[in-house]
Amino acid sequence: MARQSGTAAPREGGYGQYCPISRAVEVLGERWSLLIVRDMLCGYTRFNDLARGNPGLSRSLLTKRLRQLELAGVVERLDGEYLLTPAGEDLRPVVFALGEWGARWQFGDPADNELDPELLLWWVHNRLDFSPLPDRRIVFEFRFRGEPRRYWIVRDSSGPSVCTHDPGFDVDVRVEADLAALYRVWLGKVPLRSALRDGSVELNGASAMVRRIPDVFLLSPVATFVAEHR
Repeated sequence: MARQSGTAAPREGGYGQYCPISRAVEVLGERWSLLIVRDMLCGYTRFNDLARGNPGLSRSLLTKRLRQLELAGVVERLDGEYLLTPAGEDLRPVVFALGEWGARWQFGDPADNELDPELLLWWVHNRLDFSPLPDRRIVFEFRFRGEPRRYWIVRDSSGPSVCTHDPGFDVDVRVEADLAALYRVWLGKVPLRSALRDGSVELNGASAMVRRIPDVFLLSPVATFVAEHR
Protein backbone atom coordinates (compact mmCIF):
# COMPACT_ATOMS: atom_id res chain seq x y z
CA MET A 1 0.00 0.00 0.00
CA ALA A 2 1.32 3.45 -0.88
CA ARG A 3 2.46 5.50 2.07
CA GLN A 4 0.05 8.26 3.05
CA SER A 5 2.02 11.06 4.67
CA GLY A 6 -0.35 13.99 4.47
CA THR A 7 -1.29 16.04 7.52
CA ALA A 8 -3.90 18.63 8.26
CA ALA A 9 -1.42 20.79 10.15
CA PRO A 10 -0.01 23.90 8.43
CA ARG A 11 3.11 23.16 6.39
CA GLU A 12 5.90 25.64 7.14
CA GLY A 13 7.22 27.22 3.94
CA GLY A 14 4.68 25.37 1.84
CA TYR A 15 2.53 26.65 -1.01
CA GLY A 16 -0.77 26.32 0.79
CA GLN A 17 -2.19 24.13 -1.97
CA TYR A 18 -3.62 20.66 -1.39
CA CYS A 19 -2.13 19.22 -4.58
CA PRO A 20 0.36 16.34 -5.07
CA ILE A 21 2.50 18.46 -7.40
CA SER A 22 2.82 21.27 -4.86
CA ARG A 23 3.63 18.73 -2.14
CA ALA A 24 6.34 17.19 -4.32
CA VAL A 25 7.83 20.62 -5.10
CA GLU A 26 7.89 21.41 -1.38
CA VAL A 27 10.18 18.38 -0.93
CA LEU A 28 12.30 18.63 -4.08
CA GLY A 29 12.13 22.27 -5.12
CA GLU A 30 14.76 23.58 -2.69
CA ARG A 31 18.05 24.58 -4.32
CA TRP A 32 20.38 21.54 -4.75
CA SER A 33 17.83 18.95 -3.59
CA LEU A 34 17.25 17.39 -7.00
CA LEU A 35 20.97 17.35 -7.78
CA ILE A 36 21.63 15.49 -4.54
CA VAL A 37 18.97 12.96 -5.52
CA ARG A 38 20.47 12.78 -9.02
CA ASP A 39 23.86 11.84 -7.60
CA MET A 40 22.36 9.28 -5.25
CA LEU A 41 20.53 7.70 -8.19
CA CYS A 42 23.94 7.47 -9.88
CA GLY A 43 25.33 5.50 -6.94
CA TYR A 44 26.88 8.08 -4.60
CA THR A 45 25.97 7.40 -0.97
CA ARG A 46 28.64 9.04 1.17
CA PHE A 47 28.57 12.62 2.37
CA ASN A 48 32.03 13.48 1.02
CA ASP A 49 31.19 12.05 -2.41
CA LEU A 50 27.95 14.04 -2.58
CA ALA A 51 29.90 17.16 -1.59
CA ARG A 52 32.62 16.57 -4.17
CA GLY A 53 30.05 16.04 -6.92
CA ASN A 54 28.45 19.42 -6.16
CA PRO A 55 31.33 21.84 -5.58
CA GLY A 56 29.06 24.89 -5.36
CA LEU A 57 27.15 23.35 -2.45
CA SER A 58 28.48 24.14 1.02
CA ARG A 59 28.82 21.27 3.45
CA SER A 60 26.44 22.94 5.91
CA LEU A 61 23.75 23.29 3.24
CA LEU A 62 24.32 19.70 2.09
CA THR A 63 23.75 18.57 5.69
CA LYS A 64 20.54 20.60 5.81
CA ARG A 65 19.25 19.27 2.48
CA LEU A 66 19.98 15.65 3.44
CA ARG A 67 18.14 16.16 6.69
CA GLN A 68 15.16 17.61 4.82
CA LEU A 69 15.14 14.63 2.46
CA GLU A 70 15.32 12.29 5.45
CA LEU A 71 12.35 13.99 7.10
CA ALA A 72 10.42 13.70 3.83
CA GLY A 73 11.09 9.96 3.67
CA VAL A 74 13.22 10.17 0.52
CA VAL A 75 16.59 9.35 2.13
CA GLU A 76 17.65 7.28 5.11
CA ARG A 77 21.03 6.98 6.82
CA LEU A 78 22.61 3.61 7.51
CA ASP A 79 26.18 2.93 8.74
CA GLY A 80 27.41 6.33 7.63
CA GLU A 81 25.84 6.17 4.17
CA TYR A 82 22.85 7.98 2.75
CA LEU A 83 20.54 5.60 0.94
CA LEU A 84 17.42 6.23 -1.08
CA THR A 85 14.24 4.82 0.34
CA PRO A 86 11.62 3.24 -1.96
CA ALA A 87 10.15 6.74 -2.27
CA GLY A 88 13.57 8.03 -3.32
CA GLU A 89 14.08 5.23 -5.84
CA ASP A 90 10.68 6.08 -7.32
CA LEU A 91 12.19 9.43 -8.33
CA ARG A 92 14.44 7.74 -10.90
CA PRO A 93 12.04 8.12 -13.86
CA VAL A 94 11.14 11.64 -12.70
CA VAL A 95 14.74 12.84 -12.52
CA PHE A 96 15.76 11.30 -15.82
CA ALA A 97 12.60 12.57 -17.51
CA LEU A 98 13.75 16.04 -16.43
CA GLY A 99 17.11 15.23 -18.00
CA GLU A 100 15.43 14.25 -21.25
CA TRP A 101 13.35 17.44 -21.26
CA GLY A 102 16.45 19.52 -20.56
CA ALA A 103 18.38 17.80 -23.35
CA ARG A 104 15.58 18.57 -25.78
CA TRP A 105 14.70 22.14 -24.85
CA GLN A 106 17.39 23.75 -22.66
CA PHE A 107 20.75 22.30 -23.62
CA GLY A 108 22.77 24.60 -25.84
CA ASP A 109 26.48 25.28 -25.70
CA PRO A 110 28.07 25.39 -22.23
CA ALA A 111 28.80 28.65 -20.45
CA ASP A 112 32.36 29.17 -19.26
CA ASN A 113 31.32 28.95 -15.61
CA GLU A 114 29.80 25.51 -16.25
CA LEU A 115 33.12 23.98 -17.29
CA ASP A 116 34.93 22.51 -14.29
CA PRO A 117 37.66 19.98 -15.11
CA GLU A 118 37.77 18.43 -11.65
CA LEU A 119 34.00 18.00 -11.54
CA LEU A 120 33.98 16.47 -15.03
CA LEU A 121 36.59 13.90 -14.07
CA TRP A 122 34.74 13.17 -10.83
CA TRP A 123 31.71 12.27 -12.94
CA VAL A 124 33.80 10.32 -15.46
CA HIS A 125 35.82 8.27 -12.97
CA ASN A 126 32.78 6.37 -11.73
CA ARG A 127 31.65 5.54 -15.28
CA LEU A 128 34.76 3.78 -16.57
CA ASP A 129 34.62 0.14 -17.61
CA PHE A 130 38.11 -1.24 -17.05
CA SER A 131 37.23 -4.78 -18.17
CA PRO A 132 38.86 -4.38 -21.64
CA LEU A 133 42.17 -3.38 -19.96
CA PRO A 134 44.82 -5.42 -18.11
CA ASP A 135 44.01 -6.39 -14.53
CA ARG A 136 46.56 -4.12 -12.89
CA ARG A 137 46.93 -0.51 -11.83
CA ILE A 138 45.81 1.76 -14.69
CA VAL A 139 46.68 5.47 -14.87
CA PHE A 140 45.06 8.06 -17.12
CA GLU A 141 46.47 11.57 -17.22
CA PHE A 142 44.30 14.48 -18.38
CA ARG A 143 45.61 17.74 -19.80
CA PHE A 144 43.15 20.44 -20.81
CA ARG A 145 44.31 23.03 -23.32
CA GLY A 146 44.68 26.44 -21.73
CA GLU A 147 44.49 24.91 -18.23
CA PRO A 148 47.78 24.82 -16.27
CA ARG A 149 46.73 22.01 -13.94
CA ARG A 150 46.87 18.32 -14.75
CA TYR A 151 44.62 15.59 -13.41
CA TRP A 152 44.82 11.83 -13.10
CA ILE A 153 42.40 8.96 -12.77
CA VAL A 154 44.04 5.96 -11.11
CA ARG A 155 42.42 2.54 -10.94
CA ASP A 156 43.96 0.15 -8.41
CA SER A 157 42.73 -2.62 -6.11
CA SER A 158 40.52 -0.16 -4.22
CA GLY A 159 38.83 1.11 -7.40
CA PRO A 160 39.14 4.31 -9.45
CA SER A 161 39.97 7.67 -7.90
CA VAL A 162 40.63 11.21 -9.13
CA CYS A 163 44.02 12.75 -8.28
CA THR A 164 44.79 16.45 -8.49
CA HIS A 165 48.48 15.87 -7.71
CA ASP A 166 50.87 13.62 -9.60
CA PRO A 167 50.44 10.14 -8.10
CA GLY A 168 53.95 9.22 -9.24
CA PHE A 169 52.98 6.22 -11.40
CA ASP A 170 53.67 5.54 -15.05
CA VAL A 171 50.89 6.87 -17.26
CA ASP A 172 49.11 4.38 -19.52
CA VAL A 173 47.09 6.87 -21.57
CA ARG A 174 47.39 10.64 -21.72
CA VAL A 175 44.24 12.50 -22.72
CA GLU A 176 44.75 15.98 -24.17
CA ALA A 177 41.56 17.84 -24.90
CA ASP A 178 39.64 21.07 -25.10
CA LEU A 179 37.65 21.06 -21.88
CA ALA A 180 34.39 21.93 -23.63
CA ALA A 181 35.00 19.15 -26.16
CA LEU A 182 35.42 16.50 -23.47
CA TYR A 183 32.26 17.73 -21.79
CA ARG A 184 30.43 17.34 -25.10
CA VAL A 185 31.75 13.81 -25.48
CA TRP A 186 30.82 12.89 -21.91
CA LEU A 187 27.29 14.23 -22.33
CA GLY A 188 26.67 12.61 -25.71
CA LYS A 189 26.66 15.76 -27.83
CA VAL A 190 29.67 14.56 -29.85
CA PRO A 191 30.83 10.95 -30.33
CA LEU A 192 34.32 10.29 -28.99
CA ARG A 193 35.53 9.03 -32.34
CA SER A 194 34.41 12.28 -33.99
CA ALA A 195 36.31 14.30 -31.37
CA LEU A 196 39.39 12.16 -32.01
CA ARG A 197 39.13 12.74 -35.76
CA ASP A 198 38.85 16.53 -35.47
CA GLY A 199 41.64 16.72 -32.87
CA SER A 200 39.60 18.30 -30.09
CA VAL A 201 40.45 15.19 -28.05
CA GLU A 202 43.78 13.33 -28.42
CA LEU A 203 44.86 10.03 -26.86
CA ASN A 204 48.51 9.16 -26.43
CA GLY A 205 49.89 5.86 -25.18
CA ALA A 206 50.56 2.31 -26.27
CA SER A 207 48.47 1.65 -29.38
CA ALA A 208 46.84 -1.47 -27.94
CA MET A 209 45.73 0.53 -24.90
CA VAL A 210 44.55 3.56 -26.89
CA ARG A 211 42.42 1.39 -29.19
CA ARG A 212 40.41 0.18 -26.22
CA ILE A 213 39.65 3.59 -24.74
CA PRO A 214 36.33 4.13 -26.59
CA ASP A 215 35.07 0.96 -24.92
CA VAL A 216 36.36 2.05 -21.50
CA PHE A 217 34.83 5.53 -21.41
CA LEU A 218 31.17 5.02 -20.68
CA LEU A 219 29.12 8.19 -21.00
CA SER A 220 26.90 10.17 -18.67
CA PRO A 221 23.61 8.53 -17.69
CA VAL A 222 21.85 11.33 -19.62
CA ALA A 223 24.00 10.99 -22.74
CA THR A 224 21.35 8.92 -24.54
CA PHE A 225 18.86 11.77 -24.23
CA VAL A 226 21.39 14.37 -25.38
CA ALA A 227 22.45 12.25 -28.37
CA GLU A 228 18.82 11.93 -29.47
CA HIS A 229 18.43 15.72 -29.60
CA ARG A 230 21.83 16.91 -30.79
